[in-house]
Amino acid sequence: MSTRPASRSARLPRAGRRGRALTAAVLTAALAVGVACSPASDGLAEQAGEDKGYIAGAGVITQLGPSERGEPIDLAGEYTDGEPFDLQEWRGAPVVINLWYAACPPCRTEAPGLQANYEEFQDDGVRFLGVNVRDEAPTAEAFHRTFELTYQSMLDRDGAAVSALSNVLPPQATPSTVVLDAEGRAAARVVGEVDESTLRALISDVLAEQS
Repeated sequence: MSTRPASRSARLPRAGRRGRALTAAVLTAALAVGVACSPASDGLAEQAGEDKGYIAGAGVITQLGPSERGEPIDLAGEYTDGEPFDLQEWRGAPVVINLWYAACPPCRTEAPGLQANYEEFQDDGVRFLGVNVRDEAPTAEAFHRTFELTYQSMLDRDGAAVSALSNVLPPQATPSTVVLDAEGRAAARVVGEVDESTLRALISDVLAEQS
């Protein structure tokens, strides 16, 4: 597993048709700032305030080559509207999983960039799943309306999603984003707020593996 802090360039495999236009410099700049809402490891910085419930620090990108990836992530559940889903049925295309909750400041900051990438990569078959780690359905749905998010989220009341990602993410790392490859294996992650350009590059790299 290759992990690099914000002050250093992230390791990137050869980019595809979109990724070729995105240089390592873009990723480095995107990682210059980052915030996480819950206690986490992986070099996230010092506590921002005991009463705030989040820590400020630099986000960290990790990418894994195809031969380095573990087993597929298995996760099934229901969206906030009660509709069921199963990641096994999404195999064959990349999947982006984003952990968030409504009162988390960086979750709010990154939301428009997540939606922009969802819209950009829909035609490529890329699926997005939000994992709300704290809220009830009305709060989560209000967040989606506020930021006009058109992909679905689940409520992780029983910790099933966090458990499924326990070999990929540090405990309580919110926000965090994981990009799965077409086989459902973790190909990349961002611990902390994900920048729109960074996510675009990570998705493009995984798509390029299929070409």
